[in-house]
Order: sequence, then structure tokens, then C-alpha cells
Amino acid sequence: MRLAEKTAIVTGGAGGIGRGITRAFVKEGASVLAVDINDEAGAALVDELGDAVRFLNADISIEANAMKIVAAAVEAFGAVDVLVNNAHASRQAPLLETTQEMLDLSFGTGFYPTFWLMKAAHAHLAERGGSVINFASGAGINGHPTQGSYAAAKEAIRGISRVAANEWALDGINVNIISPLALTEGVENYIEANPGIEKRLLAGTPMRRFGDPESDIGRVAVFLASEDASYMTGQTLMVDGGSVMLR
Repeated sequence: MRLAEKTAIVTGGAGGIGRGITRAFVKEGASVLAVDINDEAGAALVDELGDAVRFLNADISIEANAMKIVAAAVEAFGAVDVLVNNAHASRQAPLLETTQEMLDLSFGTGFYPTFWLMKAAHAHLAERGGSVINFASGAGINGHPTQGSYAAAKEAIRGISRVAANEWALDGINVNIISPLALTEGVENYIEANPGIEKRLLAGTPMRRFGDPESDIGRVAVFLASEDASYMTGQTLMVDGGSVMLR
């Protein structure tokens, strides 16, 4: 198995893309600390996947929790090999209606926790030649309307990831980014609340389908966490059915 004897932290690990990554990691032999604030979803995930998963209810928007999360992973499994910064909350609004509160929400749940957890996990990742997987979005790369706060935080994550990739390469740590398009609970709710939006979204996707959180997004995360990606760092992988083709 590609992740045998590896330990991962996955934020937002009990739902959506995070749950898909947790499942994919466990199937490839990893042990996972799934960090989330949904106790019910966390308990269900542990019931499903067994001893390979520990659930931790922790608010990643609190800086001090970054060290607690890393310590919990080390206590549970003895090491940290992979850090997956997946969790992120935001609210949509036209740019002229975007408030400081919206910016604070997006940066406070996305960019800052990514930064804090990378710093908190660095020493453990360096011991093991570990990997960081961060998350971007086509909303930031293309500048989607009404996504100002989210786009700004996601592009900030891409920027700090490239800095870390340059600075930490000699520590044996690779840092890469996934930009996904997947059918999660949140996307399903968005489609239901906006009739016709599914057709418009898929019209710009050459593969004409949404990705699956586990089999599409999770398997790319497995690749980035495995030895197969050991000579790759600082890259943004568009796992979005061709919606964005970077040049």
C-alpha cells in the first residue's frame, strides 16, 4: 500500500472532500487524525474506518489549536508524515458588498490555519521527509464573481505554499496544492438552492461531471502524500475535470 506506516492530519476530515481524502488515505494504509467540528460526522467516520482514524473536534480558527492538533496526532500515532489543510469556510457576495467580516471568516478558517498548522507540523514533517497538501480553487485562479473573500484567501494559500516549497525543500518536505471540483454536500446544497447552476458549472468542465471526493480528489492526495511525488513541490494540481488548464 502506498501510504503504509504514514500518519496524516486532515482538517475538515469528517465531511466533503476531507472525508474523501481520509477514506482514500486509510485504504492505502495510512493512519489519520481527522480534525473537524462535527462530532456526529466524526463518530460515523471512526465507526466506518476503525482504529486507523482518530477524530478530534478542534476549531482551527484558534491559533493555539494548531500545536494541539499536531500534538494529538503524535500522541495517537507517534509521528506526522502528511499535513492536509482542507478545511475552509466563506460567504459569497459581490465585491462591493464584501465586508471585513467576510474577509475575516475566509482568512480565519482558510489561510491562517493553513499557515499555523504548517509551522506547527514543520519539525515533525522534517524528521520524516513529509508532505504538505494545501487547497486552492478555480474561484481564485479565475476570479469568479461573488467569490472575493474566498478567492483572496485561496490565492494567499497558493502564495505561502510556494514560499514553503522553496524554503523547506532542503528539509525534505514537499508542499503541493490541489484545486478541486467535487460533488460534496455543500455543492449539492448550492445546486439545489440555485436552479440551473449545475448545467452552467458543467458546461465549463470538459469532462462534464463533478469529481468524487474519494476516488478523484482523494486519490490525487494519495499520490502527493506518497513516495511517487517525492520530486514534486510547489505545484498546483487542477483536479477539476479540465475546468482550469494552467499554463
